[in-house]
Amino acid sequence: MTVVCSASQTVVDTFAGSGALGASDGIASQASFNQPGGVAVDSAGNVYVADLANQEIRKITPAGNVTTLAGHAGSTGTADGDRYAASFKGPTSVAVDADGNVYVSDQLSHRVRKITPAGVVSTLAGSEIAGSADGHGAAATFGQPAGLAVDAVGNLYVADRANNRIRKISPAGDVVTLAGSGVEGATDGSGVQASFSEPVDVAVDSAGNVYVADAWNNRIRKITPAGNVTTLAGSGLQGAADGVGASASFFRPFGIAVDRAGYVYVTDSGNNRIRRISPLGFVTTLAGTGAVGSTNGSAATASFYSPSGVAVDGSGIVYVGDGANNLIRRITSSLAP
Repeated sequence: MTVVCSASQTVVDTFAGSGALGASDGIASQASFNQPGGVAVDSAGNVYVADLANQEIRKITPAGNVTTLAGHAGSTGTADGDRYAASFKGPTSVAVDADGNVYVSDQLSHRVRKITPAGVVSTLAGSEIAGSADGHGAAATFGQPAGLAVDAVGNLYVADRANNRIRKISPAGDVVTLAGSGVEGATDGSGVQASFSEPVDVAVDSAGNVYVADAWNNRIRKITPAGNVTTLAGSGLQGAADGVGASASFFRPFGIAVDRAGYVYVTDSGNNRIRRISPLGFVTTLAGTGAVGSTNGSAATASFYSPSGVAVDGSGIVYVGDGANNLIRRITSSLAP
């Protein structure tokens, strides 16, 4: 059974994007994107977007003005440098820290990049050679790093997709493996005894717990600060059922975010829905009919098309990278804590 929040409680609108393929900056509906993926929001309400096919990182002000923070549409590469001199190779996810630094998982270059508030891009960790080595900076290796999250003290968590691991990068650039054996699986357990199957996104709460969108397992996993992995929700079977824990089901959960009250938000990509998980593990459908579309309106009538990234701000407003629609959507709910 799927339970969608009532129309009076939850409304979906388009925050930015015309829906047409493009890389135009501008105000809200005048701007354009090309397969926007991961999204992040800072304390001032600015939204950052990994604009995947444009090889750019975009910034949207609270008023809806879209600019290019770094990268240049049509230019693929691994160059560090100032704003448009820098290049990316498959930017998939973004995260922003308390100082306004933006982190980018540059998936096809197997690197994690950093952009200062002034727009200077550098490589925080990883090299262009795929691998799974822990170490410092360029001595560490990743395999198609995907989702990112940053905690209150500046530690960065990485969904190391092709390695089936969750990695942790210290503010100094030291990379360790937090959890995952590297072998595909769905085993709960401690640290490297646990297993994942193409984890694609991560989120971290104020207590340091890390949540994982474990896409090919159709599950949402939770990792304690000590590295203990459990399954928060999902039966493992493809489906769209709401319910508690393993009685709920997902279909390729792709993006994940957590709010200040501990509610977890998931872009259920294969189901074209946005799901919400309470701290006790009860899964509901926040918005989306399940049909492909770009309809705005109430939760029960709104539609998405392969939604990917998700972020939630301090007041509970949810932002979605609606990838195949080339839009950034916004969900406002009276259910927000």
